[in-house]
Amino acid sequence: MNNIKSSGLADLRTSGLIPYLKKGDKIAITCPAKKLPNPMTDAITLLQSWGLEVVLGDTVEASFHQFAGNDDFRAADMQRFIDDDSIKAIIAARGGYGTVRMIDKVDFSRFAQNPKWLIGFSDITLLHTHLFTNYGAQTIHGQMPVNIPDASKHSIDTLRRALFGEDLSYEFITHDSNKPGEATGIIVGGNLSLLVASAGSVSDLDYTGKILFIEDVGEYLYSVDRMLRMLDRAGKLKNLAGLVVGGFTDIKDNDIPFGQTVSQIVMEIVKEYNYPVCFDFPAGHIPDNNSLVLGREVGLQVDEKQAKLWFK
Repeated sequence: MNNIKSSGLADLRTSGLIPYLKKGDKIAITCPAKKLPNPMTDAITLLQSWGLEVVLGDTVEASFHQFAGNDDFRAADMQRFIDDDSIKAIIAARGGYGTVRMIDKVDFSRFAQNPKWLIGFSDITLLHTHLFTNYGAQTIHGQMPVNIPDASKHSIDTLRRALFGEDLSYEFITHDSNKPGEATGIIVGGNLSLLVASAGSVSDLDYTGKILFIEDVGEYLYSVDRMLRMLDRAGKLKNLAGLVVGGFTDIKDNDIPFGQTVSQIVMEIVKEYNYPVCFDFPAGHIPDNNSLVLGREVGLQVDEKQAKLWFK
């Protein structure tokens, strides 16, 4: 079970940044959720080209229905890498579904004493929120091995920059739905469905004063509306410092149209709140899934058709 009051908790919150990677460091690949459809040759070659030693978990070749092994097996694979101090980063091979089934079987007390980078997105959002809420840890929302063959060169480079501690900043074109303004705050978030799924749990976020990033894939418009209204009714959107909306891809509609786009849904819900909102941030279930260091302070500047986000 989770030990969220471990002796290492205060140490991690006080120490700040997790050590960046350097050549020769070990990075582990594990599957906390769905099983892999294909070998990760491209991803392994890429990580090795950065000078990293790649260690593969037992889950990368495992299969249990749609999962990369049963819940205990996936938890044990994650536990192995959390407890191994020689591993400096853990990257989830893919998302899918399943992290919520194994996360409470993992003891993160060693992580608190010897933190390391955790990388992934989509279903891995639950690990991002859990590690930030309970340990104050920064994590990387970025490309995973299963996505590397289709990933843009720029998004891959942002992952390298995030892992090795190089500067990260983004300037991007958005659209007329923006709410202009400036903000500073810690960026949190990830996949909207997983943020909702974590609500009320030990992995839930405190949204107050944060810059929230959201993305999702394959949802119906009415479901996006429902999830955002749930967060709003729970008081989680009212006191944000800013809102950054990334990719909402493969969004579906019913035979009788819902009548609003994603941007219209968002703005109707947060229109009365006094913080900047921007759309089309290049992250999510898209080839150009640029890395975000969740849990770190960022600056956000939003104009009518352009936005800037930079890490401090």
